[in-house]
Amino acid sequence: MRISARADYAVRAALQLAASQDDGPLKAEVIADAQDIPHKFLESILNDMRRGGLVLSRRGGNGGYRLAQPADSISIADVIRVVDGPLVSVRGVRPPDLSYTGPARSLLPLWIALRSNVREILEGVTLADVASADLPAGVSALTEAPGAWTNP
Repeated sequence: MRISARADYAVRAALQLAASQDDGPLKAEVIADAQDIPHKFLESILNDMRRGGLVLSRRGGNGGYRLAQPADSISIADVIRVVDGPLVSVRGVRPPDLSYTGPARSLLPLWIALRSNVREILEGVTLADVASADLPAGVSALTEAPGAWTNP
């Protein structure tokens, strides 16, 4: 699975908003500077997040962006889906829409299992979890598995 720059930037921007929820709206420039995200790219991402119902925006001197819901009700999966679409696809196709024959038949259940595990992790972690550095125990346990931090 590959996390796009767009998804990474969107999650980081959402986390910046989550961390400052009580401070009022943040300007895109402030988010871009804090997270080292190209400003124009961030504007596009924030617009997608606004259209997807994750952030609210207000114009003017006291304007900016804020989360549309509490950070503990927005999952990482919600953010990724709004900016990138489905969490797992194969050649741009959702796994249930695929079919294979012969020795490749068992690929479909493999892709479905992968999608299920990705969903379980990304839907089970909220912006509040990450912003507070308090990941669910199951996710933290996965980071402790042998080889989790190394590339084969």
